[in-house]
Amino acid sequence: MPGTKITVAAAQTGPVLSDDMASGVRSACGMIEEAAARGAEIICFPELFLTPFFPNRLESDVARWFTELPDTKTQPIFEAARLANMAMIFPYGEQHGNHRYNSAAVVDRDGRVLGSYRKTHIPAILPSKLKGGTGSFEKFYFAPGDQLPVYSFGGLKIGVQICYDRKFPEGARALAVQGAQIIFMPVCAASYGETTLRDATWDLPLRARAYENGTFVVAVNRAGDERGRRHIGRSMIINPVGAEIMAEAGEENAELMCATLDLADVGIAQTSLPWWRDRRPELYDTLLRAP
Repeated sequence: MPGTKITVAAAQTGPVLSDDMASGVRSACGMIEEAAARGAEIICFPELFLTPFFPNRLESDVARWFTELPDTKTQPIFEAARLANMAMIFPYGEQHGNHRYNSAAVVDRDGRVLGSYRKTHIPAILPSKLKGGTGSFEKFYFAPGDQLPVYSFGGLKIGVQICYDRKFPEGARALAVQGAQIIFMPVCAASYGETTLRDATWDLPLRARAYENGTFVVAVNRAGDERGRRHIGRSMIINPVGAEIMAEAGEENAELMCATLDLADVGIAQTSLPWWRDRRPELYDTLLRAP
């Protein structure tokens, strides 16, 4: 990753209509090959992208949705990225001992797993009678993560926030304070039928996290209708300077977006809005005491 520029790929995927991961693995490998042909150096997939969004179900037999890495079923994706000399954000359901997490592995260009970020904010959304109001029961399935790590490789510093995490400014700020230049956000966001609350405000937290921290945001969503759950797509790559939307995908279909980011823009944004200079962390202890 020479110089200050890096080309990133946002791999928006479509609905998962089968419990078999094989087709998703093939599609992911194809997206990696396409991204490599377009010069991408790092690729990010959406939250839990190889499985149906199973947390909108209430069922006890969920072990099949979780894995420990390395896993023979998903290894072709890791090999495809390694052969393409491409780093990767690989979201998955992580089995770790007796605990299960909604995670994203960070993989460097040599295929080494640097670690897995575990989603820290776990939502629960009650179902409704609205079209697509399937609800989400993540609190039944996932333990919350307890760390906000920044990963460094090839002169780049990145952080990860998964889906609901994007609604909380504290996590992204913690990553920016640690020097993250890009925050990758794997997402599986649906409308739940609430188009005013969800569709119309989709870009607001994404642009806010980029603007208020002076970091790039790469938000990668699922698209299309998955047995009544309507994912809104619209994956975005956002520049920190003015929270400019550099690229945006459609709402219905799988789509690979690539954009070249100039990391010098992080310095420009953080100089024009010097939050690191003007922050008053000594006053923020009320955030830790608040219920």
